[in-house]
Amino acid sequence: MGYRVAVIGATGNVGREMLNILAEREFPADEVIPLASSRSIGVEVSYGDARLKCRDLENFDFHGVDFALMSAGSTISKQWSPRIGSAGCVVIDNSSCWRYDPDVPLIVPEVNADAIAGFTKKNIIANPNCSTAQLVVVLKPLHDAAKIKRVVVSTYQSVSGAGKEAMDELWNQTKGIFVTQPPEPDKFTKQIAFNVIPHIDVFLDDGSTKEEWKMMVETKKILDPKIKLTATCVRVPVFVGHAEAVNIEFETELTAKAARRILRDAPGVLVVDKREPGGYVTPVECVGDYATYVSRIRDDQTADNALSLWCVSDNLRKGAALNTIQIAETIIERNLLKKAA
Repeated sequence: MGYRVAVIGATGNVGREMLNILAEREFPADEVIPLASSRSIGVEVSYGDARLKCRDLENFDFHGVDFALMSAGSTISKQWSPRIGSAGCVVIDNSSCWRYDPDVPLIVPEVNADAIAGFTKKNIIANPNCSTAQLVVVLKPLHDAAKIKRVVVSTYQSVSGAGKEAMDELWNQTKGIFVTQPPEPDKFTKQIAFNVIPHIDVFLDDGSTKEEWKMMVETKKILDPKIKLTATCVRVPVFVGHAEAVNIEFETELTAKAARRILRDAPGVLVVDKREPGGYVTPVECVGDYATYVSRIRDDQTADNALSLWCVSDNLRKGAALNTIQIAETIIERNLLKKAA
């Protein structure tokens, strides 16, 4: 007997990707229910070869539903996740709403799958920030080998991380520049076409942005509270795919050669590091894939026990939709779900 799965925010970038991945991975679902706001009632979305019509979240009864894959933003999640959880349905939330709640596990299955069992406190599991998800998949096996002390990461984050309107803005500005139309910022604070913007989310009192804060706090919660991490998060004119330049300091020696061998065996990681022109992976090449790709692994000659590397991943997949579904799969594999009646 399969599972009943609701996808909340089914018309958004991540919601549509959730539906795609559920079908691709042949998730054992007897029924998949796309849910959205009242203005999207009847809108059709793809699920494998089928077309499903969106239903209204406001009037939906979650009793008898096993999983609610939530991708509708923090405001909706704050209102609905506890209500859905109290109906016996496990909520796996893609927003930032529950990530820092001590009673809600923050999960990347390749990294801290054992923590999933804590979901029973609220029937809610949090998905990390897209830039954090791909980073910790890479850090975990290296941390196990040599214990990480400090991480310095610079991100190159695609506009899809800011939603469909952001993707439209990049598209429209890029077209407009070629016909001499001045690019007017709307979703972003400055022109995004042919530009980079060192500002994602709101600014905090210390001068960092909340996106940078999220990476630090989430890495500590998922991997190890003793790791020190500093980030500079930058939006770049790429539609899909986040990239990160990462510098890592360890407690004990770990050479680039050893790190390359470790990462080749790590779950969720693919190493492409040929040290020649084109011997690395860029964001455009990772779109549609499940893996986090690692390239440019090298010893840092300026510090003891330090490495630098480059990683890229499809932020709509591993950074959001794929990780959400992997969490649900892990719950099933570990027989942690009390099946809805």
